[in-house]
Amino acid sequence: MGKYMFHATYTGKGLAGLLKEGGSRRREALTDTIDAMGGSVEGFYYAFGDTDLYIICDLPDDATATAVSLKIANAGALEIRATVLITPETVDEAARKKVPYRPPGARAGRDRK
Repeated sequence: MGKYMFHATYTGKGLAGLLKEGGSRRREALTDTIDAMGGSVEGFYYAFGDTDLYIICDLPDDATATAVSLKIANAGALEIRATVLITPETVDEAARKKVPYRPPGARAGRDRK
């Protein structure tokens, strides 16, 4: 299971639907979507600013998260982006990995970090 944060902004069409249904019913509908894809919603928040809605959820994999994003975006009510969330333990694991990398302008075999 991966953890994802969806950032969504309502279109004019989406705002009309939100005003008609209300926030709680939209939360229910979007939670049903995540549940139907084998996931679960951890957090669901409306917000002021550039982003109208944040959904933090678990989904089986990146392909499922992509499918959810595509389906929602295609409906035209929300512009949606997804962020893959990473646990501190995953960062620990990544920090232990040796990565052979030569920065631009550094000579091969020297100036490596």
